[in-house]
Amino acid sequence: MFVVIFGRPGCPYCVRAVELSEKLTEHRDDFKFKYVDIHAEGISKADLSKSVGKPVETVPQIFIDEQPIGGYTDFEAYVRQNGLLD
Repeated sequence: MFVVIFGRPGCPYCVRAVELSEKLTEHRDDFKFKYVDIHAEGISKADLSKSVGKPVETVPQIFIDEQPIGGYTDFEAYVRQNGLLD
């Protein structure tokens, strides 16, 4: 499983998404993630909207295996529903 987190500095939910991903990396051999700072990379919310397929108002925007799943709350729910930290 490969997760990409699009976030920005100072975003508490972005920090939580990275922390959860780090925890998953420690517990699972099949989990990898990448954090992308949208400010440093010059990525706008309009650019993210094109990738997500709907208007993006908030970050983080998280993709699992190239599929958009939403923000931190959606990511956390996915992890719980799929027993990734059992």
